[in-house]
Amino acid sequence: MWEEFKEFVMRGNVLDLAVGVIIGTAFGKIVSSLVEDVIMPIIGLIVGGIDLTKLEITVGDAGIKYGAFAQSVLDFLIIAASLFLFL
Repeated sequence: MWEEFKEFVMRGNVLDLAVGVIIGTAFGKIVSSLVEDVIMPIIGLIVGGIDLTKLEITVGDAGIKYGAFAQSVLDFLIIAASLFLFL
């Protein structure tokens, strides 16, 4: 069983997938930083100096952080567009 497992792990597809996941994670961090530190402050200045990540609606004791959600959506769109252009 150990030999079969070693053979499975050492296949090219598994190693390629592992490398892809690691690179994808690092790429995601870079894009998240781009959105958080560059794009969102510019959008905040355009809309009047508002920090969009801090926007929220309070309902009772719960806070609905729609600004943080908007930032996550923007992260996803930029990552998807970058991968589309790269591939």
